[in-house]
Amino acid sequence: MPPPLSVTFAAGAAGPWRIERIEAVLGEALPAAARLTMQEGASVPAPPDAVWALRGTTSNPRYTTRAELDALAAVQQGLGRRQATRAALIPIRKTEAWWALAQDERRAILEESSHHIAIGLDYLPAVARRLHHGRELGEPFDFLTWFEYAPEDAEAFEVLVRRLRATEEWRHVTREVDIRLSRDA
Repeated sequence: MPPPLSVTFAAGAAGPWRIERIEAVLGEALPAAARLTMQEGASVPAPPDAVWALRGTTSNPRYTTRAELDALAAVQQGLGRRQATRAALIPIRKTEAWWALAQDERRAILEESSHHIAIGLDYLPAVARRLHHGRELGEPFDFLTWFEYAPEDAEAFEVLVRRLRATEEWRHVTREVDIRLSRDA
């Protein structure tokens, strides 16, 4: 397991990713901006002209079994693939009731009931993803989910998102923003 990686997603006038749309799925949206940059490293501040910035950190896998980790590792590809010129940043905040559950209760909802990991496996390796935790940092979102995929996998990504939003787990979401992005190859 690599050490935690601090990441800041900053929206403004500059950055490698064009923001195609920012849509509120639940709750309040984020302000409009033209571009997005993903800055890795704890000491990297957001640009002073950023319209908004969201911080998160990678962490140990909290709800996965050894078999699930092995299955993910066998097919998952990393970020930054040349052909992955589409991306989605989906910040999510969950209910206080979710956080009041014990970890085994959250795991039961996440996988035994909602099949979150199993659904995600259906879309690997086409859709690369990385989860960032923001709750422990005092951020407005508990999770910042980052996905990258090739244009020909865009419809598969839409199906993935629809399937996840139809689960019991998503009944615990109080705020979700869907930010779609593109970049030149």
